[in-house]
Amino acid sequence: MNITRRLLGKVALGLAGATMLMQVPAFAADKPAPFDKPGVKIALVRYLSTGDFFQAYLSGVESQSKALGIDLRVLDSRQDAALQSDMVDQAIALGVQGIIIQHGLTESMKDAAQRAVDAGIKVVAFDVNVENPKIPQVEQSDKDLARLALEQAVKDNSESWNAGYVYVAGIAPLDRRNETWVDVKKKYAGIKEVAMFGTLDNPIANSVANQARSVLQAHPDINVMFAPYDEFAKGVKIAVDEAGLNKKIKIYSADISTSDIAAMRETDSAWAATAATNPAVVGQVSVRALAQLLAGEDPGHNVIVPPTLITQKDLIDKDIKNMEDLSAKLPQFAHADVAMPAWMPNPNAK
Repeated sequence: MNITRRLLGKVALGLAGATMLMQVPAFAADKPAPFDKPGVKIALVRYLSTGDFFQAYLSGVESQSKALGIDLRVLDSRQDAALQSDMVDQAIALGVQGIIIQHGLTESMKDAAQRAVDAGIKVVAFDVNVENPKIPQVEQSDKDLARLALEQAVKDNSESWNAGYVYVAGIAPLDRRNETWVDVKKKYAGIKEVAMFGTLDNPIANSVANQARSVLQAHPDINVMFAPYDEFAKGVKIAVDEAGLNKKIKIYSADISTSDIAAMRETDSAWAATAATNPAVVGQVSVRALAQLLAGEDPGHNVIVPPTLITQKDLIDKDIKNMEDLSAKLPQFAHADVAMPAWMPNPNAK
């Protein structure tokens, strides 16, 4: 492997931000190699890490890694596409056996992922299209996430409304959710997209709120906001609340966290519904799919975690106040029987 000057210049930053977690559980005799012995080393190479979703995703990666006795290295590029690409090379240099690529841009990660494959390393990708048939794609079924949220929007607001839409192109899950949005607009001629805006600048919610303030002033006819990422929805809610429009506008989103639940449960909250998978479960599935590859098994090219619709009414009627309540009172949210061969330990088992 060629170590570039740019890689050497950034390796200190990457390793300073790396989390190294050596897990040593009891090893079951019926686990296949290489999990029948301790010492399997993998890396999680992250593009996005800001927000509750990504913290929960990381906790899932950690819990499944612990259950398998994996030595996990976490490399966080903080939305620096070039650095994320270099971090794949760092992971290769660290001697890992597997890599999870979490989000990122196709143009920067396609070649990096291929370098890992060429080095004999197993790779899975979560919510980034690396355009490689050898690399399984872990997905939240993004089209279904958008579909569930938009079906609820139609149910609540009829088939005619003026929408503000939050979107950033080039991010695989957002692009897939956008495909559903395009289809819904075609199906319902009365749904009008009067404004599209969006940013991934940190802090994302505050940056989106700044944009949403201007959008609401320019388009007072908006009565629905489709914000298919919870950090987007948080930003829209800030602007809607500041404008005193929380009874006029309804917000529909994707993804969920404890802070999202609190925001949705507020009196007269504009945040009406979201569709979500449990991000911790998605993290667990990402590790399990990689573990199957390492064990010589095929998890399939598309490893899909099914989503759940969560409405404001659900949260209030079922007295759901946090993610623990959500898992307890909506059991389908607590565990996904995905990439779960008989030998795989379930970190959620009581």
